[in-house]
Order: sequence, then structure tokens, then C-alpha cells
Amino acid sequence: MTDLEFVQVNPVGEVKACVIWLHGLGDSGHGFAPIVPELKLPADAGIRFVFPHAPVRAITINNGYQMHAWYDIRSLELDKRADPTGVAESANLIERLIERELELGVAPDKIVLAGFSQGGVIALHLGTRITHKLAGILALSTYMSEPDKLASEASELNRQTPILMCHGRMDDIVPMTYGRQAYNALQQAGFNVQWQDYMMEHNVCADEIEQISAWLQARLTG
Repeated sequence: MTDLEFVQVNPVGEVKACVIWLHGLGDSGHGFAPIVPELKLPADAGIRFVFPHAPVRAITINNGYQMHAWYDIRSLELDKRADPTGVAESANLIERLIERELELGVAPDKIVLAGFSQGGVIALHLGTRITHKLAGILALSTYMSEPDKLASEASELNRQTPILMCHGRMDDIVPMTYGRQAYNALQQAGFNVQWQDYMMEHNVCADEIEQISAWLQARLTG
């Protein structure tokens, strides 16, 4: 696969930090780009947002329909939901985006890896294995690919990196129990993970955006 195209939202002044935010199945980088002004981050925070477009691929559960996706979904059963090969390929593509930010002068501990649904699967997979110390990992309405492999594959560098998991209590696309399983796996593996659920479905809500804003500012400013 070639390097990913992306939507980029730059701060007004100097770039001091970066959030790489991965969309869900069938969406694109354009889907979450409008959230930047809603976060109401300080003008001097200097945070660049990068919203990559996932590769277009056939999705088995959608009768082979081609769409932006980080990996194929062959079954809705949790242990078969994320294709491990696709997860690994997409994680490698996102790691190249992180390397790009490093080349542009952003320190690894000023980079947050974020993702919604499928994108959150990639964020959790890469963020717990990457050999750079990140500022944080944001996993929204998501689950984990192969949680049984986390303990043996995890990098020590990000054990204490703050991870924020948010989920909707009424989510019928990715049930909250799937998110809780990922949260439990992270806890058991010794990661610094925080959980918050909201009265919402498979989406984001105003209270969640407010919490994400505060969390990002705690990780990336000061």
C-alpha cells in the first residue's frame, strides 16, 4: 500500500504538538476534521491535527462493497471482527505518519494517537506497541484486536502513557462490552488507562468533546 492521504488542520502559529485522528469504517479523514473548532483549544496551543483516509478495500460483511477501511471485517463476533493482517498493515501506515511528524520537528511525547471505532482499534494496537514514547492514546467507541497478544507484544515505553477510552452506553454497532474488554486487557497488562461512558449511541456527544478537549490540553500544553 502507498502512503496515506490526509486532511490537515494547522494551528494559527507555531506547531508544537500533533493529534493523528483515525476515522471509522466507511468514513474518511473529512469526517472528524470539523471537530477541531468544537474542541475550543487555546489559540496558542500549537496543535496540528492530521486526519488520514484509510485505504479503500472490500468489506466482507458488506457483501464485498469497497469503502475506506483500516481492515476487513469478516464477522461481527468480537474475536473474529478485526482482520489481524489488515490491522498490522494499517498500523504500519500510521507509524509512517508519526515518523513524518518527527521529521517535521514534533517530539514524540507531543503526539497523541486517536481513533474512533475501527480507527480506535488501530490506535490501541499501534499505541501499545510503538517504540516512541507518545503523549497519549485516545480510543473512542472501539475495541481491541487480539487482546490475548497484548501482554507479550506490548512496548514498555507507553505503559504509563495516558489512554482515554470513551464509549456510548447505547452503542449497538460496537457494544460497550467490547470496549470494556479492551479496557480490562489494558489494565491487566499494566497500562495507564481511563474509562468514561456516555448516554449515547455509536457517535460522539457534547460532554465527550468537552472531556476530550480537557484531556488533550493536559497532555499537549504547558
